[in-house]
Amino acid sequence: MVEVGDKAPNFTLPNQDMEKISLDQLLSEGKPVVLVFFPAAFSPVCTRELCNFRDRMSKLGKANARVVGISVDNPWCLKEFKLANRLPFDLLSDYNREVIDAYGVVLEELAGFKRLAKRAVFIITPDGIVRWKWVSDDPAVEPDYDEVVERANALGGGS
Repeated sequence: MVEVGDKAPNFTLPNQDMEKISLDQLLSEGKPVVLVFFPAAFSPVCTRELCNFRDRMSKLGKANARVVGISVDNPWCLKEFKLANRLPFDLLSDYNREVIDAYGVVLEELAGFKRLAKRAVFIITPDGIVRWKWVSDDPAVEPDYDEVVERANALGGGS
């Protein structure tokens, strides 16, 4: 599993519009990147989680942070999920499960589905280093959203 202080594994994944997005590309914007791994689009807890991030976007914007969601759902599903919930950030498809493997956030089984993303948040600074992480082995547990904003503020120069 990727730990705080580690160099974040780079990746290139399609977003909901089939555009290739890489971590290096995101970091080149000079902002902290908040990677939000989630098990499944349209599931109740994931919908609540991503909507919580949506509702905190102004605070995360003040932190100068870029939020990106990652799940193993296909891009077409993620596009509908983004539209249905008015999410103002990219959702990336790790359909081949390479990124959840690289970050060590594989949820082996949930309700009969195999190898989903654990619910996890990583904050990566523009130098590519993981500066904060939160990972849950219980997919029903959500992150402390205020703590994510606080940590992003501390790393991104927001207040």
